[in-house]
Amino acid sequence: MTETTDLQQRDDNGASVAVDSGPIIDIVPAALDTVLGIRADEENPESLGLRIEITGTRGVDYIYDLAFDELANAAADDVIAEIGALSVIVPAATVEHLRGAVLDMPTDPDQGGLVIRNPNRPDPLEGVELNLEGTVAERVQQLLEQQINPSLAAHGGFATLIGVDDEQRVFITLGGGCQGCAMSRMTITQGIDRTIRSAIPEVIEIVDATDHSSGENPFY
Repeated sequence: MTETTDLQQRDDNGASVAVDSGPIIDIVPAALDTVLGIRADEENPESLGLRIEITGTRGVDYIYDLAFDELANAAADDVIAEIGALSVIVPAATVEHLRGAVLDMPTDPDQGGLVIRNPNRPDPLEGVELNLEGTVAERVQQLLEQQINPSLAAHGGFATLIGVDDEQRVFITLGGGCQGCAMSRMTITQGIDRTIRSAIPEVIEIVDATDHSSGENPFY
């Protein structure tokens, strides 16, 4: 990984001031080389930073906008991270949602572009009013139908409830565009897990029933 060497914000007079709050985003060397190569084709490349901004949500993922921007145009509350030979500009509203993320190359070399691997996930229940009734299994099913599967549809996928055991562990599988995806387990543990456990406190664990390495599944 490329080490983030410095974080800065600008004061009211436009002067840079250090910000000591830990790294916001890291960039793997191959991705850094890619970005610097693209920037080299721009006019006055040394004056440009890479702006990374979260512009919205799609299901259990954030939507990102990456673009080169003049460093001189950075807002007073933007945070500027110096990563190798690249300045990364992060708007204040994006900082905490991005912290700990990594800008990386895609796993599939034929995919092209860059990917952001972010340990943070949006709250799918924010601003949503739910009316869940019945047993734990019935409420999980309602939550899947009302909130989770409409969100996963953005990825061409869906989640299916396999069952709930006596310890209130919920067993779920993914299908469609999520099935077999390398990110499917992360989707369950970080997105679906948070959604179900926030809405149904009795649930103690979400188990990915398609992960056979975790042991025998009582619902098979």
